[in-house]
Amino acid sequence: MNLQQQEQFEREQASRTLPPPPAPEPAPGRVEARRLHFLSEIDRQTRAGSFRQMLRPGKRWSLALGTTVASVAVLSLGSGSPAAPGKVPPASAASVQLLERAALVAAAAPQTKVRAGQYTYIKTVGHTSVLSEKKTGEMELLRQVEDMEQWTSVDGSAQTLQRKNGVDALLPGTSGQGTLNSPTYKLLDGLPTDPQALLNLIIDDAEENHGAGSDSTTGPHQEAFVTIGDLLRNGGTPPDLTSALYRAAALIPGVDIVPDAVDAVGRHGVAVARTLDGERSEWIFDENTMRLLGERTVLVEDNAWGKAGTVVTSVSITDSGIVDEAGQRSYGRVLPRDSALRR
Repeated sequence: MNLQQQEQFEREQASRTLPPPPAPEPAPGRVEARRLHFLSEIDRQTRAGSFRQMLRPGKRWSLALGTTVASVAVLSLGSGSPAAPGKVPPASAASVQLLERAALVAAAAPQTKVRAGQYTYIKTVGHTSVLSEKKTGEMELLRQVEDMEQWTSVDGSAQTLQRKNGVDALLPGTSGQGTLNSPTYKLLDGLPTDPQALLNLIIDDAEENHGAGSDSTTGPHQEAFVTIGDLLRNGGTPPDLTSALYRAAALIPGVDIVPDAVDAVGRHGVAVARTLDGERSEWIFDENTMRLLGERTVLVEDNAWGKAGTVVTSVSITDSGIVDEAGQRSYGRVLPRDSALRR
């Protein structure tokens, strides 16, 4: 099978796996012209020995040409042939197409006007797993409920209010606008919206704690994938940044899709995923609206946590938005402190 036949096969496979994109495809002639330009650019950059430069700001060839060309781009970069031993392959064509659809939907969402004194609100339902040692010395896997509501000051001027199991807690204040691991809306609103520049920033941050010389086994790419997932379910991420985060994720090696995944409240969707050390991290999307439903971690190999197929953690987003005060839900109701929130 030659390269063009391989590309056609991959694209047909992706189209059968995913629902049709919400945006129209470019005209065939335009796609082919851009494809040829893209391939010639790869050849030029390869001869110059600067492949990485091609993916820097201003050179986002794999994502700037629309969903069809995005798939062609990834195939041209290596999906048509196996990766070198020890090398993680680029994001799959199907995952790039799905992430581009999610980015287009996010970019079309209205921008909420945010003012000082407001809060980002997020409500999640789910569980995590913990290992507990029994009196016999055996390890037992326990499921721990992680239902939560949280209100975070948009500018970091007030403490975060968290409601868990019907109990309120004020979390320690964040320094200034927060960090990538604990951001305020103000910090998010100031992040770059160029996908490669955004990914560079996230990876640089991950390198400090998960790069060479650290004790981390996660590694910068997996940590970047996890960080992006956390930012996406922040509760009030600006639409343009949400769009950029999806496109940044498409630049991470090893990203793929799971055609059918179920979130913590039983909703089926299609997932963008990345696997490391026998664990697959998934972001689950509604196949029709491309709305992010939640995240989960699934074992793909037997280990101390359980058999392959075990869902170790699962969190669903059930409500989110910008609200005027801590304790207010996105549809306007304010609940008293310390009230029981279980339904």
